[in-house]
Amino acid sequence: MEYMMLIILIVMMAVMMFYSSRKAKKQQQERQAFRTSLTPGTEVITIGGLIGKVVEVDEQYEEIVLDSEGSLLRFSLQSISKAYVRPAYVSDDEVDENGNPLDTDSPAQIQSDDSTETESGNDDSETVVEETTVVESEEPSDETNNK
Repeated sequence: MEYMMLIILIVMMAVMMFYSSRKAKKQQQERQAFRTSLTPGTEVITIGGLIGKVVEVDEQYEEIVLDSEGSLLRFSLQSISKAYVRPAYVSDDEVDENGNPLDTDSPAQIQSDDSTETESGNDDSETVVEETTVVESEEPSDETNNK
């Protein structure tokens, strides 16, 4: 019985090691394919966080030259992390009060719809407050008359 558990444990570890090495090999191939596909003009980011445009790729020595704001820097190809994609800028005028982006197709319609709902919402809330105030003001006068 003990031998069976030991065999199952060894088989499970071997399967995990096989899948782990397979995944690592696949990731290494993807990184290598990315690095060989680099061409001048591509924006990249290094593992250290430096962002620059590729100026020259020397595959013989596995080196790359980057232009970062006018400075030419030489790196090993292994230090290139990924292609740099600049995040989209969203101004405060393009988001609602919750920080969600507005629909860019018809911003005028959205603003007019919001203002209509707000105005009707304020009228209802004022009416409820007035009714509550009236009810509260009548109750103390009834108690005063009963005493």
